[in-house]
Amino acid sequence: CALVHGLVASRTEVLLLDAGREEEAPPAASAAVAEVAPLVLKPADAATRAVLEEAGIVVRVERLARVRQLPRVTYANGDQVDYLDLTFRCAWVSGEPRPADGELSEVGWYGLEDLHLVDTDHRRRIAAALAEDDPSQFEGGR
Repeated sequence: CALVHGLVASRTEVLLLDAGREEEAPPAASAAVAEVAPLVLKPADAATRAVLEEAGIVVRVERLARVRQLPRVTYANGDQVDYLDLTFRCAWVSGEPRPADGELSEVGWYGLEDLHLVDTDHRRRIAAALAEDDPSQFEGGR
């Protein structure tokens, strides 16, 4: 399965979501838009769709920024799944960010100086998306 992240960024800001998972967490302590991509969608199309559905904005995928093989996940029912985590750098096209699907408590633009509020993995994802001169990054495998 593919876990697709649509990281919407400019040179000075990134779009971050807050699902309200932790009451004491600051609003920017969440992440970029993400969804498990349905097999019928191309991963880049899944990223643009997820951003529209979750954040209410239209974006265009600029490039694949990061590919990461995640550790195998075992669910309570015993099912095991291997995820390929794909991060796409996206550019804003239109719309105002808002919690569009009812699952989020907050969506907004955050300055790069606020990235200390985001966990380490998401800071790596954001750095890969913002890099102008680096090719896509790959993590995992041998």
